Amino acid sequence: MLQRFVMTIVMFAMVASIAPAADEFKPDTTRGDAMLAEYFDHEVSILERQCLDEATLNTWKDQREHYRKQLLEMLGLDPLPERTDLHATITGKVEHDEFTVEKLHYQSRPGLYVTANLYMPKGLDAPAPAILYVCGHSKQVKDGVSYGNKTGYQHHGEWFARHGYVCLTIDTLQLGEIQGIHHGTYRYDRWWWNARGYTPAGVEAWNAMRGIDYLQSRVEVDGERIGIAGRSGGGAYSWWTAAIDPRVKAAAPTAGITDLRNHVVAGYPWSRADGVVEGHCDCMFDVNTYRWDYPMVAALVAPRALLIENTDKDTIFPLDGVIRTYEKVRSVYELYGARNKLGLHLTEGPHSDTQRLRVGEFEWFERHLKGNKNAVIDTPAEKLFDSEQLRVFEPGAEPADAINATADETFTVKTGPPTVPADAPQWAAMRDGWIKALREKSFAGWPAEGESLDVKPVFDAVHDGVRFRAYDFTSQDTVRLRLYVAQQGDAETVTLRAVDDDGWREFLAAMRVGFSEQLKDETLPAADQAGWQQFKQSLAKGQVMVWVAPRGVGPTAWNWDKKKRTHIRRRFMLLGQTLDGQRVFDICRAVAALRTIEALGQLPLTLNGRGTMAGNVLYASLFVDDVAGLDLHTLPASHRTGPIYLNVLRFMDMPAAVAMATERCGVQLHDTAADDATYAQQVAKKLNWPAQTVLIEP
Repeated sequence: MLQRFVMTIVMFAMVASIAPAADEFKPDTTRGDAMLAEYFDHEVSILERQCLDEATLNTWKDQREHYRKQLLEMLGLDPLPERTDLHATITGKVEHDEFTVEKLHYQSRPGLYVTANLYMPKGLDAPAPAILYVCGHSKQVKDGVSYGNKTGYQHHGEWFARHGYVCLTIDTLQLGEIQGIHHGTYRYDRWWWNARGYTPAGVEAWNAMRGIDYLQSRVEVDGERIGIAGRSGGGAYSWWTAAIDPRVKAAAPTAGITDLRNHVVAGYPWSRADGVVEGHCDCMFDVNTYRWDYPMVAALVAPRALLIENTDKDTIFPLDGVIRTYEKVRSVYELYGARNKLGLHLTEGPHSDTQRLRVGEFEWFERHLKGNKNAVIDTPAEKLFDSEQLRVFEPGAEPADAINATADETFTVKTGPPTVPADAPQWAAMRDGWIKALREKSFAGWPAEGESLDVKPVFDAVHDGVRFRAYDFTSQDTVRLRLYVAQQGDAETVTLRAVDDDGWREFLAAMRVGFSEQLKDETLPAADQAGWQQFKQSLAKGQVMVWVAPRGVGPTAWNWDKKKRTHIRRRFMLLGQTLDGQRVFDICRAVAALRTIEALGQLPLTLNGRGTMAGNVLYASLFVDDVAGLDLHTLPASHRTGPIYLNVLRFMDMPAAVAMATERCGVQLHDTAADDATYAQQVAKKLNWPAQTVLIEP
């Protein structure tokens, strides 16, 4: 089908020596910070209302397996990995008068090693109940050698073994004997984890499931009486595992869960400014594709025995959110008539592994795995061994084939290069599948259609023959953005440019030459006379230029501190969104607002962007109609580097998006490798799309 191909190259190159460097120019964040706080509160409120609204047991049961599959997917466990041979290996034993500790390792997947200690009571005459203990963040390193966080939590396994349980205590990915990474987005800017649908929480849940496999393989274990426990990070992994693995008959996660409001909106009562996401690494969170609040995870354990444990002064699992979670989950247990299977154990204290918490944990398992309803816990949990005694591998003898350090590269499914379709029907199926996946897996956090744009004029001024206007519009509830429109003489075409921080600075530097009064509410850089003259020259050709700064840029810029910005981006993921994904929505809404402006609505429209914002512009063009062309500068070659959308690399990458846009309009790529457009060119040739549909400009 012949496509209109109206390409307008905007000569808007700014002189870097005149305008200040980007790192010297930072807009005020007052408006952006206020908008963001309101936005996060609004979005959390929506998810709170949706969480566990089932009114009957049948309604819950009808959806329960569906929810379980969603959680598996959000942990990166869909499809569920193959249960390959564990290759379980015992490397040594440590003896105690009452129990034996077997030092062992197994492979949850080939090369993904889990180091563990198995605490075995002496004198067993029948299969015993078993506990899988998953450890929290306890760094056990001496002279550069990691002994695994299992050694820091050894006292739990020792207590269980002294009281008739088999207990398998497993190291985690980051703090085990073989080091992996939990802090991908928290510390290392591995935002592509979101695009891959990867979270180390999924690795920990899978390692725990395989730990249950191992326990059930032991003749000393009663495979029908398995419990799970852990504290802090281990508490979180206990939630994930108990929710997705029905073999867990009783769970006692400690200080491992609170609700979304605590994580995203507010911290503990005496510091309401920060959400507690800032105190948690990535292993604490699933990739929230389906926009859950955390009581949903806990509810999947019902009607099995579940004890929620916490202290009253825990600063990263605040008490109010723990209680809200408990109250939500209680409604599901009551539907089952299993109120006695749900417990809440609160003690005084900070975020710490206290004896008072451990007593609640031990009593819970005595009751629900042994049937001992009147258990008296009179033996403290003590650490009885040096860390060196419990290490599985001799220092320096760790396996050469271990992939723990690169688990993030292989754990989730990644799409391969797209195939060139044989014909138009095959292409249509591919394209429609990608669009469907984008809507359901990447952009499910977009608001429902139909919200009013509420476009309002702000100013209208003329200087040196250039008419400059501004319009405010609603992109999303609580997100109010502004369009800036400039033209000179009769309008023939219109280009909407979505700007990043550098683009915003360049725009202001040029426009303040003639319109500083209209821009007085903005932080202004030094005037750029050369940029202004070049801009005027481009307008003389019948060009209308429109700028929009998506959320977090320019007028709505927020906190400039790098750590704060990191955690702002992480908050978006917790809401089932990404910052880039919501910016795509902003651009779509900007196009809709532009179409309401007198005399501009019917003009041929080109969308323009640079760098990551070029990627956002590209994706916006897939969701709006009547775009004549795309003018994209330094478009990233892959979502590996940006833009970041949830799960996108599980089903497509940038070449597929370029091809989809090419079917709809002309695409011009600047400062981009020719290979980036190869797939689109191949598809265009195969399907006889118009020549010169996608162009590469050096």
